[in-house]
Amino acid sequence: MGQIKIETNVNGIEGLTIISPTIHKDIRGYFTETYSKRDLLEFGIRIDFVQDNQSYSTKGILRGLHFQKQYPQTKLIRVIIGRIYSVAVDLRPHSFTYGKWYGVELDDNNHKQFLIPRGFAHGFLVLSNEAIMCYKCDDFYHPEDESGIIWNDPDINIEWKEVKKKESSDDYVLNDESPIILSARDRNFKSFRDFKKTN
Repeated sequence: MGQIKIETNVNGIEGLTIISPTIHKDIRGYFTETYSKRDLLEFGIRIDFVQDNQSYSTKGILRGLHFQKQYPQTKLIRVIIGRIYSVAVDLRPHSFTYGKWYGVELDDNNHKQFLIPRGFAHGFLVLSNEAIMCYKCDDFYHPEDESGIIWNDPDINIEWKEVKKKESSDDYVLNDESPIILSARDRNFKSFRDFKKTN
């Protein structure tokens, strides 16, 4: 027991949590517990995870901002290879931090985990040459229920790590000029203002 450190309500946003596991290192490598229901219960976190997901992405790929409308999910996110910038946006209409965002760097060195409650949109940007992200969910994925908000919405105004606008262009790149790559669906997500009109 006592294998994790917890930072709750990060950036003043209720429920957002950073989990730092204990890493046991020696000349062979390292060992860590990536999930312990018992340890989470010690901090009052009671979640019944039902699905594990894993995604592989290369540098500059940006996924998000995604959420499920009728079947919202709590997500517990970690990175096993590489480095990403993971962002959560509060979409809970009665929250004091509605529309507020928070981002954290997750990588295979710090081993931090990002707990995002139901009622948030999530997105992430790959900062390393490649990245494998794993995450637990407390509800099943319903592809027909998925929706999103555009990643660079001006009202939310996320400060994406290592991203800049390309000179004389509306395109965005990383600081090393690597392109930001989005799917056609993610590129055409609605604005936060449009989202608010229907929620």
